[in-house]
Amino acid sequence: MTTKTEQVRAQPRRAAASGVRARPRTAGRPAGEAATPYHHGALRDALLEAAERVLERDGLAGLTLRAVAREAGVSHAAPTHHFKDLTGLVSELAAIGFTRFNVAMKAAGEQPGTPIERAMARAHAYVAYAQANPGMYGLMFRTERLDYSRPSLHDAAEASFAGLAGSVAARSEGQAGGEQLSIDQAAAIARAWSLVHGYTMLLLDGRLTDILRRSPAGTTADSLLDAMLRATVPKLPPGA
Repeated sequence: MTTKTEQVRAQPRRAAASGVRARPRTAGRPAGEAATPYHHGALRDALLEAAERVLERDGLAGLTLRAVAREAGVSHAAPTHHFKDLTGLVSELAAIGFTRFNVAMKAAGEQPGTPIERAMARAHAYVAYAQANPGMYGLMFRTERLDYSRPSLHDAAEASFAGLAGSVAARSEGQAGGEQLSIDQAAAIARAWSLVHGYTMLLLDGRLTDILRRSPAGTTADSLLDAMLRATVPKLPPGA
């Protein structure tokens, strides 16, 4: 006759024989805290959220499928199932970055003021987004790592360019939003983008520290950007 104690002791052996295994506790999760169950759609979103945390914490070099799975607390196969490979994952993540970036640009461009003032507001929003999301911003411009044939990324990136072209067109009272550009329109877009993107990269890389140190007391990265933008618009009076 089997005693109750013997039955309890036999339970782990029966579970092992049936192939049922307790899920190992994910590294970093407090003991006793249950693993987060995900439905199919929620798991995809959870993986992207985990990927963004890894990106901002460890940089693009640390963003691997295994690192994302570990961060999300799921099996190593989960990211592959949803995104196929790392290129698919980072492309979908970049699409999210561009979408948020576009929302910030649109909000800045809708502020009251003249076209030039709205363009300057967009430039400040551009830099602010990059400062708040340096990892994501860097990923958005790593073309060699991204698959622009993915609809989500293609559409978000196209919307970003259209917003930039529209902002430049508003400043010059012209049209620069179509597929075909005149050389003057192309030059205006490249000039505006180079100016703000270049400033942003110098700021993120810490290369403006010495300039700011030598500037008048109270000069900040934001006020330096404002002065630089005003210098590119000769017709804009000081303080306007």
